[in-house]
Amino acid sequence: PMGEAPAPELYAVLGGGGWEVAGGFEGPPPPTGPIRLGKNACYVVLAVLFNEEDGVLLVQEAKPECRGKWYLPAGRMEPGESIVAAMRREVKEETGLECDPLTLLALEERGPAWIRFAFLARPTGGTLKTLEEADAESLQAAWWTRDPCALPLRALDILPLLDLAARYRRSPPHPATLPQELPCAPLCLRLLVAFANDAGDLWVLLGTAGTPHLPLVACGTSPAELRGGLRLPVLRLLRDCLPRDPRPGPLGLLGLQHRAGGPGGADGVCFNVLLSIPPSSPGAAPPPEPHSPAFRWWRVEEESLRGRILQRLRAAATVPIRS
Repeated sequence: PMGEAPAPELYAVLGGGGWEVAGGFEGPPPPTGPIRLGKNACYVVLAVLFNEEDGVLLVQEAKPECRGKWYLPAGRMEPGESIVAAMRREVKEETGLECDPLTLLALEERGPAWIRFAFLARPTGGTLKTLEEADAESLQAAWWTRDPCALPLRALDILPLLDLAARYRRSPPHPATLPQELPCAPLCLRLLVAFANDAGDLWVLLGTAGTPHLPLVACGTSPAELRGGLRLPVLRLLRDCLPRDPRPGPLGLLGLQHRAGGPGGADGVCFNVLLSIPPSSPGAAPPPEPHSPAFRWWRVEEESLRGRILQRLRAAATVPIRS
């Protein structure tokens, strides 16, 4: 029955919404204290904008190490700033334009200490920055309609993001996904771990401490944790609770939660992620039984919920996480 599972939490997370981060975390490492920008984390925002002629908004860099080269508007978040506010500020400072976010395109990470939020956005006003207005933020901005590789680019890492943006504009692979304003002290992941067999049966892994819930794992800040990225605490949890090496599929972002100046001024983020455990044999195989009483599988029988989870899984209808 639905009462045995966190149906409201599941619907909220599947819809790109948020859910309060409260209570404990499953598995090691324990949270190591609040995340603070400029001290133990760096968040970067980046935006892809197009005009009516399909030109992409590019910025000519002013920084000495890459002066004169071109890039997408991007920069570091500041303490006490929301993710969307940081994106709007960077676009305004570097291009002269105001904008509204449409969706997250990708979450890029090099371990928990460096995370970049890449947005697709639309211009809403302002005036394009010219060479006469050059400052420390940028030399100028321009709408570019040709191959970006014809320009001297600061780095080629923007090319996959431009491809993602073009694909999203043609046929969105996932619903519009924007940060939800909910406080979170650590960096952590809420896991929607699904198991679907060849017969079409579906289960979701639940934490059993207190009220049944989607498991929460914290990201550590030790050198090993930083090198391992966001996937490391997920793999550790699954290997600790399942009897065989689960080899899950890729992580996909359903949504994320952050509030500027959270508990104690913390800048933590909760990433709500979807991943699947592949069956070990064909047919109507059940999921591997957890060998820890802290977890259990819940069979999803309500058709609406089951359909939403399977659609997200089968169509890879999530924001990609790039490590």
